[in-house]
Amino acid sequence: MTVRNLNYLFAPRSVALIGASKRPGSVGETVLKNLLEGGFKGPIDLVNPKYRDIDGRRCYATVAELPVAPDLAVLATPPATITSLIEDLSAKGTRAAIVLAAGLGEQKKTMIAAAQPDCLRILGPNCIGLMVPNIGLNASFAHRSALAGDLAFISQSGALVTAVIDWAAGRGIGFSHVVSLGEMADVDLGDMLDYLATDAHTRAILLYVEAVTHAPKFISAARRAARMKPVVVVKTGRHAAGAHAALSHTGALAGSDAAYNAAFRRCGLLRVQTLDDLFAAAETLSRVPRLGGERLAILTNGGGAGVLAADELQDWKGTLAALGPATIEALNRVLPPTWSHGNPVDIIGDAGTKRYADALEALVHDRDSDAILVLHCPTATVSATAAAQAVVDTVAANSELVADKPVMTCWLGDGAVREGRALFKANKIPTFDSTSAAITGFMQLVDHARSQTELMRTPQVAEGEHNYDSGAVRQEIKKILDSGRGVASALETKTILAAYGIPTDKAILARDPSEVRSIAAAILKRNDACVIKIASPDISHKSDVGGVHLNLESEAAAEQAAIDMLANIKAKLPNAHIEGFTVEPMVKRPDALETIVGMSVDQTFGPMLLFGAGGVAVEVLRDSALALPPLDTLLARQMICETRISRLLKGYRDHAPANIDAIADTLVRISDLIIHHPEIRELDINPLLVDKDGVIAIDARMKLANEEANPRLPLAIRPYPAHLEREISLDPVGDVLVRPVRPEDEPAFAKFFSQISEEDVRLRFFTGRKTFPHTFLASLTQIDYAREMAFVAIKTSTKELIGGSRLVLEPDLTRGEFGILVRSDLHGRGLGWQLMSSLLNYAEHEGVEQIYGLVSVGNTHMLDMATDLGFETRTYKGDPSVREVVWRPAASVRQGATVATAQKAPAKASS
Repeated sequence: MTVRNLNYLFAPRSVALIGASKRPGSVGETVLKNLLEGGFKGPIDLVNPKYRDIDGRRCYATVAELPVAPDLAVLATPPATITSLIEDLSAKGTRAAIVLAAGLGEQKKTMIAAAQPDCLRILGPNCIGLMVPNIGLNASFAHRSALAGDLAFISQSGALVTAVIDWAAGRGIGFSHVVSLGEMADVDLGDMLDYLATDAHTRAILLYVEAVTHAPKFISAARRAARMKPVVVVKTGRHAAGAHAALSHTGALAGSDAAYNAAFRRCGLLRVQTLDDLFAAAETLSRVPRLGGERLAILTNGGGAGVLAADELQDWKGTLAALGPATIEALNRVLPPTWSHGNPVDIIGDAGTKRYADALEALVHDRDSDAILVLHCPTATVSATAAAQAVVDTVAANSELVADKPVMTCWLGDGAVREGRALFKANKIPTFDSTSAAITGFMQLVDHARSQTELMRTPQVAEGEHNYDSGAVRQEIKKILDSGRGVASALETKTILAAYGIPTDKAILARDPSEVRSIAAAILKRNDACVIKIASPDISHKSDVGGVHLNLESEAAAEQAAIDMLANIKAKLPNAHIEGFTVEPMVKRPDALETIVGMSVDQTFGPMLLFGAGGVAVEVLRDSALALPPLDTLLARQMICETRISRLLKGYRDHAPANIDAIADTLVRISDLIIHHPEIRELDINPLLVDKDGVIAIDARMKLANEEANPRLPLAIRPYPAHLEREISLDPVGDVLVRPVRPEDEPAFAKFFSQISEEDVRLRFFTGRKTFPHTFLASLTQIDYAREMAFVAIKTSTKELIGGSRLVLEPDLTRGEFGILVRSDLHGRGLGWQLMSSLLNYAEHEGVEQIYGLVSVGNTHMLDMATDLGFETRTYKGDPSVREVVWRPAASVRQGATVATAQKAPAKASS
């Protein structure tokens, strides 16, 4: 549902308080007081059958008696009344309500059912309400109103809302929205992110999260919002009391908080640990438009403060700028001989305002730093306010340079520096109370810039399509499940992995020790040694029970090892079902490192992938990284780099660098495997040996479940929709693949635009520009398949991109805007028609109710094609040079141009 009717919740023209009260201290009395004192300009009507009036304001007995339907209703009534009140409000025409009551229980379902027919949106229940200070709306029972500002604070804890607004008021921090979500029966985190992403009054979004519900919706909304403005999150519950028992190492390592970290990182959200960090991040992220790099210059009038800040930067593994010779010379000219001659730049304790200004001027022009932190310790030689004014004036005089090199300030102390801090806030210069907070704020800025860069990076173009034998995997999984088992053996798991191109060692099953001897004899004819392992569905970790013997150099040794192993395990696990032993060559790769690759199903975010340090001590080392599927090679490499073992993989001393590309390729293949086969619930490959020659899976285990009887939680991110690919043939173009766009298509788009005439580009984008920056091209190719779709036409013989179409859905997913562009020399060949047909097919399947587009009147090809496909055409907002064309599934059928017939139609027109 997302943003539909949320405007009535956050920008109402009128409000009704149901359950208004005169009783001091009651919720109804507190909410009424807040509504009246907040300064809301619209009418506020009261409803309570107990009163005729409250303090001279008429009080209506029922909702039906209200003179007009309020845009927003606030329900301060007992739980038993809620459903009937929602029914009455919906019938009246109200489209948003805040339910404050707790303890609704099963009534939540009936309440939502009553609201759904007319799409009445509900905030709560069990919340304290909301505030929109910029319009004077305080529809809450908080103890005070929030200051007006441009930060949105969304919280799943009502108690924390009251604490935060009190804390923020003392620091002069204001809000565009303050929202207590409560139990989120309707409006949830995803809805709020979608609404605030495009809110012009909100510069940054701050989230206090206890738990995410509807993970796919949250992820989609968060990815969109984070590309538009900073989103900072505090998530509680970082330390679980204990981990649940898991079949696999992966399940034990992939704890819930680690899954949240992976999800937030994938979305581009900045996670912080405390409320202080939350507002430190807001101070920098909302005031600094961009950061060109990570090198920090520190300017201080106190050497100790400067060194303290530098140490704290190093603790964060930040980068202290190395000042260039030109900057050192410039500082020599304006500072006394005793200055520090390096970074931090200590301008000495007797510095006056001119010294501050001159030194800052030199650092602003320094080419070897990317941001500046100015520190001030109170002295008798200059007032803190005067020093602050010198900084403000220097920043203003260099506004263009400062736009790319932010200046932050930290005026240490209390009473003596208050006016200086206020001066910075008034001039929108980030300011902090301590060096620790300042460095934290800067490093949060760095982390956010890194995450945004990672989100926009272009993956490498794959050298070829992965050739997977999905049929073989389906057959193997069916065989296992049909046998009544939920755990695949190591041999079966390796068979599945091999079908997806993952290298494994060659193991053979032996039923008893004598068979071990004969198999070992055959193996040892070609290898120096062999390995035997116990084969049992009841033993998850073989090494823990002595179920692995390595480096067996004779068949007799192999047989005896099997006899001893069997006796030992029967003594330890008498009830374990033993299927036999696996016998395999001893893989001797002396420089190889043991890693682990796996997957498990998180209770919130669904399937999660894991990579880290492997071997028998995997849970002791706890060196791992998680990621949400689907993965591409770039995301896989980022995942690898998050682990400590990645430093060893790069090579050290006489150890050659490992083949990291092979690890990334394995992770991508595992990602595809679990996407294609939802029966897979857990997977361990441990160890996956890695060296310069590549990877090999030595041991593996898989847990399965019947998808029909026990559906797996859905993927949090919708994967590439391969089922939408189709091949067409156009004369004289030849064979063409029409498929959804991929992130790695960015270089092809850049070439494509160079082959489009300026007139065609102008008709599509209303500009004649033919070269576009990386950020724009990335926005075309790195799409969220859950809320938009783009098709590209690829000429099969040359792999050239020759056309594209796009549908961007609004957050409620019922309406979207299309665009289409075909290479200029291919007009009139039917390609535009085919691309548009793919869009309409997709829209119809997804339940989209309306598609629209803006078309220049000069684009006659597009207008003709739209008419043929059943679009309605009308003048756009009185602009005679633009037409709006609108398509609805039912309208297309009425006009005789269904999507199905459109695919078969000849190329009447193209764009």
